[in-house]
Amino acid sequence: MLVIAVGLVVIGGLKRVAAITEKLVPFMVILYFIGAIVIIIMHAGQIPAIFGAIFRGAFSVRAVAGGGFGAGIAMAMKMGFKRGVFSNEAGLGSSVMVHSSSNVKEPIRQGMWGIFEVFADTIIVCTLTALTILGSGVVDLTTGLPNEIILASGEPLESSAYMSYAFSQVFGPVGSAFIAIAILLFAYSTVLGWSHYGTTAAQYLFKDKVTWPYRIVFVIIVFLGAIMKAQLAWDLSDTFNGLMMIPNLIGVLVLSPLVMKATKNYVDRKLHGKDEEPMLSMFPDIQEMQAEAIRNAKTEEDAE
Repeated sequence: MLVIAVGLVVIGGLKRVAAITEKLVPFMVILYFIGAIVIIIMHAGQIPAIFGAIFRGAFSVRAVAGGGFGAGIAMAMKMGFKRGVFSNEAGLGSSVMVHSSSNVKEPIRQGMWGIFEVFADTIIVCTLTALTILGSGVVDLTTGLPNEIILASGEPLESSAYMSYAFSQVFGPVGSAFIAIAILLFAYSTVLGWSHYGTTAAQYLFKDKVTWPYRIVFVIIVFLGAIMKAQLAWDLSDTFNGLMMIPNLIGVLVLSPLVMKATKNYVDRKLHGKDEEPMLSMFPDIQEMQAEAIRNAKTEEDAE
């Protein structure tokens, strides 16, 4: 089903499907937030114990002992990098193609939205998810170890189903069904987004002639990803994300002085009220063209 739905949009050009998903996903996100907050409120008395369990797990003797040999720190860093990339894509370079499509004249302003996205994904969404799961009773808050929970089917509860179980404890079957549908829509919209990323990169490297071959290959890869083992899919994703991140981080480091200069210009004007010309581009001709357009617009506004 996923391959067919992706193929209809990527190859078939049925943008209506993508448009429906574009409207459904924010709606599902809002429902997810509301549901998580309701569950957290219902377990509000456990919040101190939950944070206590989190900090005990991070700074326990067992964690320190493992870190002393380097194994604990290495594992924590590795998993943090891997899952952090999937959470917010910070440093990956993928979301740049979406941000660059905006109609904002000043790049620093759009960059601020990129910073907010990382904060929202990592701090807000992940914290809500952690509080929801830990408050549902799937983890022993004293020991920090998972409780053995047997489902109605007789199968033990797996870690991948913790959120579904947490929602079902409060909202019943509707809660677990909602999580399943939400994950499906989130995954579908993510696949469509990555098809846009890949198409943009392919067009930049090989021009428009590779657009259709790339789309066909992309749909084939989606099919292969849907039938392969989950661990293999995770390993491949982690590997290729790492390969993509390396050149991007090199570019980030090289361009960081320019970013700092543009950010200082933006802060000086917006927060400190200094009368300076905004930095709109690193290319002098584009900078002058954009600055001239802003000056003309301001002149027309003052004349009115």
